Amino acid sequence: MTTNETTPGNGNGNGPRTRAERKANALRILAEELDVWVATADPAGGGPTLMPLTFWWDGEAVWLSTRPANPTGANLRASGTVRLCFGTTRDVVHVEGDVTAFTADELPPGVGDSFAAKDGWDPRKDPEPYDFFRVAPRQLRAWGTVPELRDRLLMKGGRWLV
Repeated sequence: MTTNETTPGNGNGNGPRTRAERKANALRILAEELDVWVATADPAGGGPTLMPLTFWWDGEAVWLSTRPANPTGANLRASGTVRLCFGTTRDVVHVEGDVTAFTADELPPGVGDSFAAKDGWDPRKDPEPYDFFRVAPRQLRAWGTVPELRDRLLMKGGRWLV
């Protein structure tokens, strides 16, 4: 993107997007993006972990998959909470959610196939075991730049405010 192109809510005369516009954009990002930044922390006091993971949005929750023994997988299972960041630094969708862990054998019907269909990678076929994690959004914030920081909270308590 060049410096002359429009970015969401950048104060260049277009003004900030409405909350409804940001919700529509957030839903588009959840449906179309391939990867998400996943922030976890060790509940026993270890340091934070930030990793990119492939995801699938089922319309209500974000599904992630990673190895259960790596720090992100272990933290997701142990803490039951996560923060996710989608988009770019000038078009952010920030989700705080509650995590439910599943082994590949425990997945609800259709989840594994839908996850694999999203970008062609099927963790169930990897020789190393992968777990799946359902993230139910508790809060969702979306903003472009400073003009959109006000009223960026679009979901609270798992319910859309817009």
